[in-house]
Amino acid sequence: MDSETPYSKLDPGTVLEAVEQVGIEPDGRTLALNSYENRVYQVGVEDARPVVLKFYRPGRWSDEVILEEHDFSLELVDAEIPVVAPLVFDEQTLLECRGYRYAIYPSVGGRWPELDTTEDRVVLGRCLGRLHAVGAVSDFEHRDFLDPDQLGGEARDWLLEHEWLPPHLEAAYESLTDDLVPAIEERFRLAGDYLEQRIHGDCHPGNILWSGNGPLFVDLDDCLAGPVVQDLWMLLSGERDEMRLQLSELLEGYVGFADFDARQLWLIEALRTLRLIHYAAWIARRWHDPAFPRAFPWFDDARFWEEHVLSLREQAALMQEGPLEL
Repeated sequence: MDSETPYSKLDPGTVLEAVEQVGIEPDGRTLALNSYENRVYQVGVEDARPVVLKFYRPGRWSDEVILEEHDFSLELVDAEIPVVAPLVFDEQTLLECRGYRYAIYPSVGGRWPELDTTEDRVVLGRCLGRLHAVGAVSDFEHRDFLDPDQLGGEARDWLLEHEWLPPHLEAAYESLTDDLVPAIEERFRLAGDYLEQRIHGDCHPGNILWSGNGPLFVDLDDCLAGPVVQDLWMLLSGERDEMRLQLSELLEGYVGFADFDARQLWLIEALRTLRLIHYAAWIARRWHDPAFPRAFPWFDDARFWEEHVLSLREQAALMQEGPLEL
């Protein structure tokens, strides 16, 4: 399988065959859903709700790493925590068709969470607290730890080595990140010896569905061991006072089920900065995949990199301030 275009042979026939081989009768309708690291399709089923197939990017994860994600999802479901877990077929969740590894999920409904009321944030905090309480029960054996050097310094070096920055921005980016990387390290030092436990890892609003029953967490593909604040900070937005209020309301629900070490508040802006650096490197590393230029046509434009450097400058200023106060 071509590592440059790993999905070139993933055609509609393969998608339908992957459904049929586990005894599900598709009705022929397939819909590609937004996903870039993996490929995800909704497939219609005769006289039943559709199912969702996730085809894992070849070469990215080992079987053990994928299965650990599945086991964590199923463990959360067993604890009655609202998570979409893979379906089980003959005691298997990780399947294979024509060389592609995949999993099948139920199709679920819901809307993008607005999180514009105190009640919504308290409910979401309560669910995250329950998720983290289960996450603290045992450890991952195969999945990654949240590594600030990998997300920051290594990603930054890769971008510079592969000359992704426009020439007129290279010096500014290098100088700026020369300052940001140690500033991030200092924030992690101030956070102390925090507990690295199993977390969702990519808990932004796009990975949460909201219905009359409250939140439903989806896509644990990036679950890992790390500080619990990683699952909280991406739910905050706006000015500092707004984020302080939002976080306080999330934690109002959260602390009824799990402890929160306030020292982790030092990590919020450091984690935001790491995500900015890593996100740019992630797209650049996947640029050979035809789906990425189509999805991110602005990425190789100088304007994007100018705005990226500006965002990092803003982060450098924010990291000169103290942490959010509850």
